[in-house]
Amino acid sequence: MNLENATSAFAALSQKTRLKIFKILIEYGKTGISAGVISTRLDIPHNTLSFHLSCLSKVGLVSSKKDGRQMIYSANISSMEGLINYLKENCCAKQNNHKGNC
Repeated sequence: MNLENATSAFAALSQKTRLKIFKILIEYGKTGISAGVISTRLDIPHNTLSFHLSCLSKVGLVSSKKDGRQMIYSANISSMEGLINYLKENCCAKQNNHKGNC
């Protein structure tokens, strides 16, 4: 992961609805969940959800697959792990040199 990818991922997750969506997708793991279920859980319209899912997909945090007539969405755990590792390597690695300031 590089700086541009990391800032794009953080920008996507910095919006409240997208963070809630990502949290729900984490709960469902690799099996994923349909957009309809997410929409119902968050009580948001399908077109609004579609916009947010598209944003998360664009930065690689969400994957989708077709299951019959439905799209099933899941969190891309490897991308999130990459983001966390980026932080560890580039932001907190020099923690000891800065008296604990990350």
